[in-house]
Amino acid sequence: MMSHWSILGSGVSGLCVATALHAHGETVEIICSAAHTAASHFAGGMLAPFCEAEAAPHFQALHDFDAIAWWQRYSTQVIQNGTLVVAAARDHAELARFSKRTTQHQCVAPANIEAELTHFSQALFFKDEAHLDPRLVLVELKSNLIAKGVAIHTGQPRGKIIDCRGIYAQDQLSLRAVRGEMLILRQPELHFSRPIRLLHPRFPCYLVPRAQGQFMLGATMLESDSRQPMTARSMMELLSAAYTIHPAFAEAAIIETGVGLRPAYSDNIPKILYQNNAFYINGMHRHGFLCAPWLAEQLIQHIAGSAV
Repeated sequence: MMSHWSILGSGVSGLCVATALHAHGETVEIICSAAHTAASHFAGGMLAPFCEAEAAPHFQALHDFDAIAWWQRYSTQVIQNGTLVVAAARDHAELARFSKRTTQHQCVAPANIEAELTHFSQALFFKDEAHLDPRLVLVELKSNLIAKGVAIHTGQPRGKIIDCRGIYAQDQLSLRAVRGEMLILRQPELHFSRPIRLLHPRFPCYLVPRAQGQFMLGATMLESDSRQPMTARSMMELLSAAYTIHPAFAEAAIIETGVGLRPAYSDNIPKILYQNNAFYINGMHRHGFLCAPWLAEQLIQHIAGSAV
């Protein structure tokens, strides 16, 4: 290959592509925008291919690509403690449905996995899944690239274009926005060591532990391109879900609310496109940290086998 590549966008897609290209001996630069915040800044950071396959059948392809191993190779932030899926007693039918649509799990008593979840009687445990803190990982990837001589700047691109701008590439791609709203809570009395997914017929959610007694709680999926602050309805639903997971969240401090616009194609499947002499990696929907490494490696195979 041996080309100079200009990657547009410094979210998870752009950083994964830059990391993979540099690892294969390519010269890269990253063009970022100080005016835009990537959707990955608001992500949960769950590396959960088996759970996500419940609503995304195309994730079968990811079973042949170990995204967790990729992240472990390039980041020190991966925690592989699995995922615990729970449901309130009235929603056990949701748990049964989820079990039938997924693999690589075992039925467990929740308190045997997370000692503080004594008020749930049933759960599914996906022991091979993992999670990370997206913000720490994005900073780490940038720092690693800069240390290796990769330029990250806001100037004009000087090489072949790889567009990883997410929703900001709507001027070139047929993307729709899927709005996600999230909360960061602080409750130091709770000590969960893995993501907990709460199933619900109307608003399933997830809780991801972070450092210093903090938890990321997310996320809504609204067909909207609004960048307005979080709605009261979304906040009430998420807080109600947090209380269902554990009543101690009634006393949690709300550290942050956030809104991100996830880019998605009509079929919700991410793609690599080549048009107008540029590559486009986009359409991650809500699976950026799982799909970005896979697409980055797919891009390298495509470039290696083509004349571009």
